[in-house]
Amino acid sequence: MRTLLKAAELIDRMSDTSGKVFSFLLPALAFVMGFEVVARYVFNNPTIWGYELSMFLFGAASILGGAYTLRWRGHVNVDILTSRLSPRQSALLNLITSVVFFAFVGTLLWKGYVFAAKSVAGLEHTDTLWSPPIYYFKITLPVGAALIVLQGIADQLRNVVTLIQGSTEHDARSA
Repeated sequence: MRTLLKAAELIDRMSDTSGKVFSFLLPALAFVMGFEVVARYVFNNPTIWGYELSMFLFGAASILGGAYTLRWRGHVNVDILTSRLSPRQSALLNLITSVVFFAFVGTLLWKGYVFAAKSVAGLEHTDTLWSPPIYYFKITLPVGAALIVLQGIADQLRNVVTLIQGSTEHDARSA
């Protein structure tokens, strides 16, 4: 059991680190949007790159921050049923419903990889006047999905331990 919890903690640290690193995309996004607003409305001289770059940064921050958000239970969760269950019952329900989670995120990883691989192979650019390379941003989809899968595995490892032992030290994290 200790080995399972150690593995989960290692993944947690990876999610924490990646979330903190990728959070720096958000100030960059705010800067780009602020710059575009000033250029457009103060100087009446919009950029050709501001809107596109802000979409790229937002998309990258969203998918790359998914594992961090999952780790700290920041995703929308309806816990009407699980709040009434014992830790063991809740862990069992989480293990059963994780099939849906892994099917969705696994598909996102698989299709995201295909999507990004085609983009990288063709050195894809956007069809706009600015025409930046887009494959850099498409790579974030399978990378972010892989991080989410790993965090999902960590959560399920804790559920297995809870199911066997009754509770873990990490149960307080979800409270």
